[in-house]
Amino acid sequence: MNPLTTGDFTEAEEPFALIASWLKEAEASEPNDPNAMALATVDETGLPNVRMVLLKGFDENGFVFYTNTESNKGRELLGQQKAAIVLHWKSLRRQVRARGLVTIVSDEEADAYFQSRPRDSRIGAWASQQSRPLESRFALEKAVAVNTAKYAIGEVPRPPYWTGFRIAPVSIELWQDKPFRLHDRVVFTREGDGWMKTRLYP
Repeated sequence: MNPLTTGDFTEAEEPFALIASWLKEAEASEPNDPNAMALATVDETGLPNVRMVLLKGFDENGFVFYTNTESNKGRELLGQQKAAIVLHWKSLRRQVRARGLVTIVSDEEADAYFQSRPRDSRIGAWASQQSRPLESRFALEKAVAVNTAKYAIGEVPRPPYWTGFRIAPVSIELWQDKPFRLHDRVVFTREGDGWMKTRLYP
């Protein structure tokens, strides 16, 4: 049976079509940023960090998001090359968890996405020294003004320190709220070129 038509996601044999379906539903029901996800990384001591980022694409190769590689998360991603994410849609009472190995997207992929962003966001990528101490709001606004003047004509190029990361999942868990906290949980674990599915107790 097809879980996209029966409504029973536990019947799915692979996770990505189901995630795409859930995300589409979330786009209609979430008040904002249905693609927001918590991203967890660890530093060189193993101490974790977590923050919200935006999922910008996914397929069978993994989940993609973009950031400044000189930020805390960028350094941790480059250093440990491992991460975990959670997408939680409160309006649907569903969540997706994944964890896996991290790689950098190609320059072509990063360039294409960067040029799709609003011009002011591209300017902001040059102006912000992400995660580093900021003396005042005025200093940030001055950096924006300087870079706006610098790139007044023509395209705004992608900064060399700004790119995308892809998390290639080794496991993906899908969760659906049920009454009395007897939730439905299914975890897909990478097995060769396919997935092994296991249903979990709530």
